[in-house]
Amino acid sequence: MAAELATGQLAPRRERAYGLRVDLEQPRELVRSQDFVGSRAVPEAEAHGGHVQGPQISSDRMARSAFLLGGTGKTGRVLAQRLGETGWDVIVASRGQRPVEKPNAVRHVKLDRGDDKALRAALGEGVDVLVDFVAFEPKHAEQLLALRGLARSLVVVSSAAVYADEEGRPLDQAVRLSERARTVAAGMDTYASRKVAIERALLGQDVLPSTLIRAGAIYGPGDTGSREWHFVKRALDGRRVVVLAHRGESRFQTTSVHNLAELMRLAAERPGRRVLNGGDPEAPTVLEIGRAIGAAMNHEWAEVLVAGSPRDAGVGDSPWGVPGSFVLDMTEAEFELGYRPITTYQKAVPETCEWLVEATRGRDWREVLPVLAGHGELFDYADEDEFLRGLTAG
Repeated sequence: MAAELATGQLAPRRERAYGLRVDLEQPRELVRSQDFVGSRAVPEAEAHGGHVQGPQISSDRMARSAFLLGGTGKTGRVLAQRLGETGWDVIVASRGQRPVEKPNAVRHVKLDRGDDKALRAALGEGVDVLVDFVAFEPKHAEQLLALRGLARSLVVVSSAAVYADEEGRPLDQAVRLSERARTVAAGMDTYASRKVAIERALLGQDVLPSTLIRAGAIYGPGDTGSREWHFVKRALDGRRVVVLAHRGESRFQTTSVHNLAELMRLAAERPGRRVLNGGDPEAPTVLEIGRAIGAAMNHEWAEVLVAGSPRDAGVGDSPWGVPGSFVLDMTEAEFELGYRPITTYQKAVPETCEWLVEATRGRDWREVLPVLAGHGELFDYADEDEFLRGLTAG
């Protein structure tokens, strides 16, 4: 389920077992990312007349300007506030389907990215950076490149789902995965292949500096596909036992909205042509995640640690359930941008839990978390209870 929640795709139960292998596509050409790793940031003078030349933006404005496309989601709200606090003029653009929080120095415009004319009009005389949270199709990369006269640089959210094994299939485990690792082939078939197509289009040109960020399992208030609900709902329902497959030792890279927003802010400050991982400093195990959420909810439960894969009907599964570890290496971000994480999972997750409790109070959780609800029945306690009774039978 870990990758399913990242990609929005659902594999058959027999194939997925809540695991990372969502797209069982046949191996095609293998793609590497090393050509775009380590590209240095573009200094101001160079951006105007050197190796990587950005468009000429009026220098009349004292403050730098940022345009956040699809910026009303969980990460966009944090980034908008952080940029505003550091002196940027910020415009947040969205379709207006979510409540809009507008900190100081932040404006909102309502538009659909499919309307090129409206997008160009919203950019006005141009911006220093366009941050794209909703680039999901190769045509979106083409759209961004067509804005080179209005945007001086790009920061685009990609996904860690792009990484592949030696046969070109999506990875289900890796430790300290660097940006130089293989990816799935670019294409239109899957979420991951479309993300790779976007990456290659933007990184394959040197006119518009573009930073692509491969984020892990993003979490934070406002997440309509919140993985954390897996444990939060169990606490609210008074469950006293949780079953964890793989003995709770699975690690699937988490990414706090605060750490991701900080990385994006730094990328906006230092334009360049690069791809960077985006993740928390330490990827917690599922056991550690459950304990952190239990503590935030002031709820205790016994942990039944089951060796191997989830049992029938997915008992013991979780949104982070992979056979081993899927962990990103953040060295490149530290080297390229001087990035330093500003929080850990244990420190950041309580605000997500608090938001989930308040947002679902008196409401059907499926209305609040439609992305998560789209993955079917996730809280079949009858199967779980039957499994537990079997442990003590006889």
